[in-house]
Amino acid sequence: MVREWGRIGCLGFGGPPAHIALLRELCVERRRWLGARTFEDAVAVCNLLPGPASTQLSILTAWMLRGPAGALAGGLAFILPGLAAMLVLAALFLAASPPAVVRGAGAGAGAAVAAVALQAGLGLLVPALRRHEGAPRARRIAYLAAGAVAATAVGPWLVLLLLAAGALELALRRGGARAGVHAWPLLAAVPVAGGLAWTAFKVGALSYGGGFVIVPLMQADAVEHHRWMSAAQFLDAVALGQVTPGPVTHTVAAVGYAATGVGGALLAAAVAFAPSFAFVLVGARHFGRLRTSPAARSFLDGAGPAAMGAILGATIPLTTALSQSWQFAVLAGAALLLLALRRGVVLTLLLAGAAGALVALAGGPVPA
Repeated sequence: MVREWGRIGCLGFGGPPAHIALLRELCVERRRWLGARTFEDAVAVCNLLPGPASTQLSILTAWMLRGPAGALAGGLAFILPGLAAMLVLAALFLAASPPAVVRGAGAGAGAAVAAVALQAGLGLLVPALRRHEGAPRARRIAYLAAGAVAATAVGPWLVLLLLAAGALELALRRGGARAGVHAWPLLAAVPVAGGLAWTAFKVGALSYGGGFVIVPLMQADAVEHHRWMSAAQFLDAVALGQVTPGPVTHTVAAVGYAATGVGGALLAAAVAFAPSFAFVLVGARHFGRLRTSPAARSFLDGAGPAAMGAILGATIPLTTALSQSWQFAVLAGAALLLLALRRGVVLTLLLAGAAGALVALAGGPVPA
């Protein structure tokens, strides 16, 4: 299990779609450990949970095969390779005085991040608007708009909007204030144990709508509120989270590294990934009921669209963080590659990084 889940952790470039495909190939097709229906049920359950869905899927499938010990072994084997790569790259890109070519590569890849966020948001938005089930379309659009505005306006309090959207939809489905009363304990259960721990906890336990929603959840905390890193360094961190294997949630380790070094990176990673293990280890036996729970579905029907809107709204602060004119050209090129030519995220970011490195080698301006 350590070997197989570790292989996916090392080769899992491309985010959740790639991770799900690799896990399915391993568990259903090659090893035949799980039936196709069982695997699809596991995917559906993990999509109902907050936090990184593909990480939770890796833990849940391992739990199905070997129980709690398997969940720990498989989950850690999936997470640790990318975390190790992130620590090395964070030390290189977030150093006090990195070489100009390194800063150029980071600035180039960072310039493409807004295009990646736009692609991620649109990829979730179009199917969500076409769906006939769930919340009425007018409410879905309202949640989307609220999430987009919140991503640019309320900064670190975005998570409250996501929770409020979920609670509102739950209340509307149940037809009165009683449902809203039951939703409020979600807010009361949020621990506040330090800036970094809180930021990481939001990423791991209170994010809905896919991996990229962690960007607006982290940006205001890391750049504006706590000033752990500059806007340019945050763009570097997001780009590193995309080009390293394993879950995109590894980005939080780069934020932790900028805050307090290796100790901060390890703390942020531990806090961000702990909820995924807790959800599976504590609740795996009850996931069948969760999948068919009208309350869980209703809450996600409100929080999910708001999270999609937050991803789209994040493109604005990500774009305004750019400081050099050539970065906007790189952003335009990245948007062309991703949206028109349908090229992959990793390839796009590597090409953008190479363009930034060439600018630096040619003596062009790069962000400090």
